[in-house]
Amino acid sequence: MMVFALDLGQSGARMRWSGGAYESKRAKRADETVLSVVKDLFEEVAKNFPKGIREETVAMSLTGMSGTAPDPKPYGELAKEFFGAKNTVIIDDGLAGYIGALRGDDGVVISIGSGVVAVAGRRGVFAHADGLGHIFGDLGGGYWLGKQGLERVLASRQGRESDATLLKFMEDEIVLFDKLPSKVGAEAQSLCITSARMVLEAADRSIASALLIRDRGAEHLAKSTAAAWTLSGGMRNEGLSVALLGGVARNRGYEETIRRRVVALLPHARLVASKGDHLDGASAIVTMMPEDNLPLLRWWRET
Repeated sequence: MMVFALDLGQSGARMRWSGGAYESKRAKRADETVLSVVKDLFEEVAKNFPKGIREETVAMSLTGMSGTAPDPKPYGELAKEFFGAKNTVIIDDGLAGYIGALRGDDGVVISIGSGVVAVAGRRGVFAHADGLGHIFGDLGGGYWLGKQGLERVLASRQGRESDATLLKFMEDEIVLFDKLPSKVGAEAQSLCITSARMVLEAADRSIASALLIRDRGAEHLAKSTAAAWTLSGGMRNEGLSVALLGGVARNRGYEETIRRRVVALLPHARLVASKGDHLDGASAIVTMMPEDNLPLLRWWRET
């Protein structure tokens, strides 16, 4: 089946189809709807590929759904308009990551990018934890890590904390903070996300406050992993595979800290290498899950 696959996150988007692939810096921001971002991305693709792309099916792995796939009709109509698609599937990005990483094996996949979502699958039953956005959740993700670090160094600069070491290490981020036109807008959110790398690097260099932030982040992620597993019907004393996805998870120190925290809650869990990513999962779902799997997945088909 010919598939146009889209993976939309909080730091960009990737697309792949039978004749090519494309990456965009267009990301889902907190103050906009997922549908509006998808429309912008399709328009960007149409502009960059003027000869047109035609695919029978469009599969969308989407952030910002909080574990509940929306009405697929407006997405399907957009897919039909831009690609001539007859079928469209809307997928919570956590489920797409799960299918991509484990290919349906029992276990949990934690997607750790700017935000966080954990999806568990056990004997065909799926469950979702966190994925609540940066105000109410996404604990342990890129935004959370960067915000924790920036809060610490900004407080130190004002004398509310005393952390000269981390303040010195993150001095470039402080310069960027001072240049922000708004301390509460989308640019501030982006700065938190990009600062996550420096917080993890500081932890790698054994800066005490960064180590504490990293450990707290790993604890949050382990709790989300255990919650998703038990919600899917899993027991804490049974074996399961756990895979990590996302740019933040590529930090070796964070990966190992997460592993230790997960095993403390789920003693028989084993961290495994991902077989693929969200984009792979979105493509695979087209054949693996041809019907709705509520609340994480919904289909639209042209009648």
